[in-house]
Amino acid sequence: MASPALVFDTNFSAQTGEAVPVVPGLVRVTAPNASAYTFTGTNSFILGHESVAVIDPGPDDKRHQAALERVMAGRSIEAIILSHTHRDHSASARRLADAWGVPVWFGGRHRLSRPLRRFERNPIQGSCDWDLVPDRVLLDGEVVSLGGVDISVHTTPGHCANHLAFGLVGAPTLLTGDHIMGWNSTLVSVPDGSMADYLASLDKVIALPFRHYVPAHGGPIADGVTYAKALKAHREARNVQVLAAVKAGANTLGKVVSAVYPDVPLPVRIAARMTVTAHVEYLEGRGDLMVRRSLFGTRLKAN
Repeated sequence: MASPALVFDTNFSAQTGEAVPVVPGLVRVTAPNASAYTFTGTNSFILGHESVAVIDPGPDDKRHQAALERVMAGRSIEAIILSHTHRDHSASARRLADAWGVPVWFGGRHRLSRPLRRFERNPIQGSCDWDLVPDRVLLDGEVVSLGGVDISVHTTPGHCANHLAFGLVGAPTLLTGDHIMGWNSTLVSVPDGSMADYLASLDKVIALPFRHYVPAHGGPIADGVTYAKALKAHREARNVQVLAAVKAGANTLGKVVSAVYPDVPLPVRIAARMTVTAHVEYLEGRGDLMVRRSLFGTRLKAN
């Protein structure tokens, strides 16, 4: 059977700062931090009815705080929940928690998917919330009740090591964070993230009993399972492209990027290099590539 076609949906009205109902008990408020990496901005979510929790409060922006407080309309706040600790999701969390007198719950402190190698640096070091400590570590498979809504917790590492998705119990809706987004494929930047973990988490999400995906950037995905399968096929096709480029003589990361992404502009090229590096590491772990790393760069050879 042919893999489903991957079609990105960039036709999305963020309605920044406004309350947008998603499903009963869940309201979206998009932050004013649009960029090449965040699309129209980070989607924060207000979960609950008479009391609420805030999921991914976003950047430390007073305008966004005011928008969240306007939507909550004086209701009591039970907790702040994070899908992960990249700063476009978490930068405001501790200040807002202190201001509102609530705890912050997420999947443990920010950590690398593997240790740094000699001479290696984390290219997204500055985008990570290293000092944020959870008041409660959320665990895979547990169910928490907030604002009268039960949500299930699902570890989905790959984009980063502490990434979580949240399912609305008894409903088809899954908050996918940055793991699955409809506007673009997810950046996997090693060693912050891991392509092997990302692909395994895709399989995990596909097997969950949720079909309606609600990402942390961009709009909802009506048939999330089919879309996730298309994303997986896209990543597997990229593995084939990277391996073919190396077999054809591209023996450095830069040459592979030029072969696989020949026409992308500079800002996208930076992300493309991070993506290629993640694919190379995955192929190395699978035994398809031999990689020699030194102070003078990385050399690639197909096995």
